[in-house]
Amino acid sequence: MDTEGQLAERDGSPGSDTEHEGRSRSSHAPGRAGEPSAAEPPSARRLPRWPAGGGRWRRAALLAAACAALVLLVSGFVVQPFLIPSGSMENTLRPGDRVLVNKLAYRFGDDPRRGDVVVFDGAGSFHEEEPSGNPVTVLLRKAAAAVGLAEPAESDYVKRVVGIGGDRVTCCDERGRIEVNGQPVDERYVHPGDSPSRVPFDIVVPEGRLWVMGDHRDASRDSRDHLGAPGGGTVPVDKVIGRVEWIGWPVGRWSGVSRPDAFANVPEASGGVPSAASGGAHG
Repeated sequence: MDTEGQLAERDGSPGSDTEHEGRSRSSHAPGRAGEPSAAEPPSARRLPRWPAGGGRWRRAALLAAACAALVLLVSGFVVQPFLIPSGSMENTLRPGDRVLVNKLAYRFGDDPRRGDVVVFDGAGSFHEEEPSGNPVTVLLRKAAAAVGLAEPAESDYVKRVVGIGGDRVTCCDERGRIEVNGQPVDERYVHPGDSPSRVPFDIVVPEGRLWVMGDHRDASRDSRDHLGAPGGGTVPVDKVIGRVEWIGWPVGRWSGVSRPDAFANVPEASGGVPSAASGGAHG
């Protein structure tokens, strides 16, 4: 038996199958962890890895989060979009309008004036105090309302200021006009076909509060409907969220919301005592 010949076949002599197999295996063996294999073509080594793409997504997500935070910050302190939910302010504002509310209008010593269209929190005056509800749901609703994507909270209202602190507001004179401090007001903004009020009233607005009414008087629940409530239907000035400045949507209704000159001739309040006060439900 040729033992040496067999051993020569089985050792790692040049040209043996064993050596060929060993070279084949070593040529496909991976390099150290994190390094490309020596068998990979140069172009494959230059291909971007998944983490690079993931980094782009992370940057995009951070940018989107920063933009959302900026929008919420602006909405919270400067200008807030507000979705008009009803027709109580027609034709000045219509259902579906998205208005921009200036939240800085009364932050630096200025107070609401007669004729201003304001958004206010009616909780405690026009509306019962809101239940706390689910905190997550409340937060999401507030965030959506803050950018005009959802209706505002049920306690938020938009109305026109008719009387300020100390004013005596009465309805109505012999021509059916509302009087403020004895001066008849020609309210041309009132919805066509409506009277200034079908409910008689006579009230002196307490200091620090407002008498507010909708422009669509026959479809507005406003100060007249809360005459028997604490405050006599008036709203605290510190509950005013801001002044409506612009109609931003739909595009065909782009316009500013300015203060009318209807109250230009109203004299300063004298603090007179109302001779009578009456009212009733007015849808």
